[in-house]
Amino acid sequence: MWFPTAYGVQLACEWPEMRGRRPSRTVSDPTAVRLKAGHTLTVTETALVFLEDARRRGELCRPLDWNPEVHHPIGSGEAVIPDALLYYRRGPADGDDWSMLRAFVEVDRATMGPERLAAKLTAHERLHRYVPAVPGRRPTFQEQRVEEWRRRYPLFPRVLFVLDGTGPVGVENRIRALRAGARLLARFPHDVPILAAPLADLLHHGPSAPVWRPVHVPDQRVHWTGPAHRQT
Repeated sequence: MWFPTAYGVQLACEWPEMRGRRPSRTVSDPTAVRLKAGHTLTVTETALVFLEDARRRGELCRPLDWNPEVHHPIGSGEAVIPDALLYYRRGPADGDDWSMLRAFVEVDRATMGPERLAAKLTAHERLHRYVPAVPGRRPTFQEQRVEEWRRRYPLFPRVLFVLDGTGPVGVENRIRALRAGARLLARFPHDVPILAAPLADLLHHGPSAPVWRPVHVPDQRVHWTGPAHRQT
């Protein structure tokens, strides 16, 4: 694992593939690096599972289609920063019958309580409805206010929770917490696919297998690449 210096980040941002991307914050304190290492390795392991599965299926997902810690402002100086933003092209890589999928990936290693994990749902719901204000000007009645995420994505990315660091009982506790959090969010879990799965299942069956559980109906097992809910 390598943590680049600020100068290294500056050089990497000049690569054509990285232009226009906001870099992650650099880490300089050795203790902070050690504390972050386990989480970073698990996030990287999750990325490799998706990349290898796409390769086996003849679909398109390359290393730079996995973007760690993409910053999404939600006002008042706050932001949603998922562990990764995933771009995945479903369908034959060399054909015309394909579709582009996007997902926010949150990797949980059981280092936080179930309630704090469920609070991430609230943050994503805030991002879903966040409309930035124009500084120094009040919007008129005729103006159409547009959510910030629509400037980046044609559809709001689905949200994938990858659970690790605990056994089956711990996984069930966390999915129950996510379900309880989803019940407080009105339409959001019905408008945006929000799915959870243990990393062990992704490693054993592959992320394209029906191992994902919708947080509002966790008794179901679905494919993460299934049709998105209708959004208005």
